[in-house]
Amino acid sequence: MQIIILCGGLATRLGSLSKNIPKSMIKIKNKPFLEYQIENLKKSQIKNIVLCVGHFSEQIKNYFGNGEKFGVNIRYSHDGDKQLGPIGALKNAESLVEDTFFILYGDSYLNLNYQKMYFYFKNQTKLGLMAVYKNFNRFDKSNITVKDNMVVAYGEKERTKDMIYIDYGTSLLRKKALNLIPKNTFFKTGEFFSNLISKDELLAFEVKERFYHIGNPDALKEFKNYIETQ
Repeated sequence: MQIIILCGGLATRLGSLSKNIPKSMIKIKNKPFLEYQIENLKKSQIKNIVLCVGHFSEQIKNYFGNGEKFGVNIRYSHDGDKQLGPIGALKNAESLVEDTFFILYGDSYLNLNYQKMYFYFKNQTKLGLMAVYKNFNRFDKSNITVKDNMVVAYGEKERTKDMIYIDYGTSLLRKKALNLIPKNTFFKTGEFFSNLISKDELLAFEVKERFYHIGNPDALKEFKNYIETQ
C-alpha cells in the first residue's frame, strides 16, 4: 500500500506556531507531528510514502531523509515556486504514484484500519473512496453528505442540514482520478471531490473512531493531550 501525504500548505490558521517551520514539523513531546503520522501508518503496514512538500520543505527532508531510519521508504514531490494547493500538489506527484494509493492530509492523525479500507476499495470499480465520520459539527464543521454508501455532496462554504459527516482526513484513489486535475494549477480539495461526486465516482467508508488534527491551535492542544494519555 502506498500513501501520499499532503504536507506543503502554509498553515495560516496556526499563526506564529508555524511561522518558521512547516506544520508537519511542529513538535509534540519532542517529536514532529509527521513522525507520529509515520509511526501510525507503519502499524497498518504502510511503508511506501510520498511527501508532497512546499513551505520550508528542507526541514522535512533534513529530518526524515529517505525514511530508512524510521523503517519506511520516503520520496518527495515539491510544489516548486508556485503554490498548487493540496490537490494541485497531488497532480504534481503523478509520476510517483501507484495505480491505487491513499492520500492523507498533513495535519491529520487517524485511528483507522487502512487495510480494511484498502481491501474494500479493491473490490469496487469507482475512482475514489473517502473515509468519513459522523461528526454532527462536533470536532469541526461537518462537510459531507452520504447516501447509499456514496458521497453525494462535499461542501466547503455552502453547508446543508444533511451534512452530518466530515471528511475524515484520508481517501483512496485510482490513478485515473488524477486525469480530473489540471497540471500546474492551484486546485482546491473541494473542487476535486465535487468533480468525482458529479461523476458518481466517490464511495464512502464510514469510520467509527474519532480523528485528531493540528489544523488550528485548539485542535493542536487536543492532540497533545491525546498523546499524553498514550
